[in-house]
Amino acid sequence: QVQLVESGGGLVQPGGSLRLSCAASGSIFSINVMGWYRQAPGKERELVARIFGGATNYLDSVKGRFTISRDNAKNTVYLQMNSLKPEDTAVYYCNALLRTTRWVPPTDYWGQGTQVTVSS
Repeated sequence: QVQLVESGGGLVQPGGSLRLSCAASGSIFSINVMGWYRQAPGKERELVARIFGGATNYLDSVKGRFTISRDNAKNTVYLQMNSLKPEDTAVYYCNALLRTTRWVPPTDYWGQGTQVTVSS
């Protein structure tokens, strides 16, 4: 079994910062990609940022404000969110594309989600 456990969400004022963490645990052989998605009420889930090898991708609207990083030794991914805006309000989900053994193809796993609310 694999678990992704997120932490770090909460309520913050516009212009503030939050740092999300997501730790993957369980039967993990290798992790290809780790990332963060978000879903606001009435909207579809969207990719916020992902990290694979030494490369990163970001949603255009968060470029320059959010930074994704990864601690491979801890199977943990972080999302530093600065200059937060009300439109960043959403449930943020951790995602990992990983193998549980060398004999199976990579599979997507998801965290339970953490609420981020940006409001004055």
